[in-house]
Amino acid sequence: MAERIFGEIQGIQVGSTFATRKEAAAAGIHKPLQAGISGSKDEGADSIVISGGYEDDFDSGDEIIYTGEGGQDDKGRHIANQELTRGNLALAKSEIDSLPVRVIRGADKKNPYAPESGYRYDGLYKVDSHWHEIGKAGFLVYRFKLIKLDSSLPPNKLESKADLVNLSAGTDSPKRATSTSQRIIRDSKLGKEIKKLYGYKCQVCSIEINTNAGPYAEAAHIKPVGKPHDGPDKPENLLCLCPNHHLMLDKGVYMIADDLSLIGIEGKLEKHASHDISVEYIRYHREMFN
Repeated sequence: MAERIFGEIQGIQVGSTFATRKEAAAAGIHKPLQAGISGSKDEGADSIVISGGYEDDFDSGDEIIYTGEGGQDDKGRHIANQELTRGNLALAKSEIDSLPVRVIRGADKKNPYAPESGYRYDGLYKVDSHWHEIGKAGFLVYRFKLIKLDSSLPPNKLESKADLVNLSAGTDSPKRATSTSQRIIRDSKLGKEIKKLYGYKCQVCSIEINTNAGPYAEAAHIKPVGKPHDGPDKPENLLCLCPNHHLMLDKGVYMIADDLSLIGIEGKLEKHASHDISVEYIRYHREMFN
């Protein structure tokens, strides 16, 4: 199975145009020739096409309310409820795993942001949220709010079946994209591996958060990435945490002792046998708040 690429496709610039879906597929920017969503429920969605196919779509350029797939007949009429399956579930997965989604706009006279003809690659967006509601045709539809990222991410290849014991090496210097504000580009493949390693359970409280798109947890850096700390994006600097304990770690509400016992709250950090946690980064975090 070919790797699914999340993020930019090398050699394809924002604003690149394609006469047909077949040309876009050949360039790797959006592989399906008909489906509006490219992705899988296990990996997430890597790209979408918005071309006026659903009357519930709303496009304001940097923000898109995208209608999920399904529920239409072969003439494009909405005749049934949509379900959180296939591409819809893939988009929801991209939301909880914070994966970038390529947006391709197709010609649509009703949309001022669409090209006059063919298809145009318009950059990377994040899936901010999703919900379901009754659409204009009277049937249940899934809606996805996508927000344009402030700058482009580099290619990030994710394999559908990562080896959870042999963790990726990561990098000492996470890549940064320069725009009006500097944003750290993190290795989402590595973060996903760490979360899978712990079964999406928090290493502090063992809570497992289950959503309709699958389990949710956050990959947290012990030594912060970005200036002035410049922590690495490597397994030994990453933890799998629930949102509460991620925030508490970042704010110094608790710290971690060398033996992995917790300082500031009760308990001890859970550690998988194949996950080496750096004492150096633990000590750095303690020094930040002591």
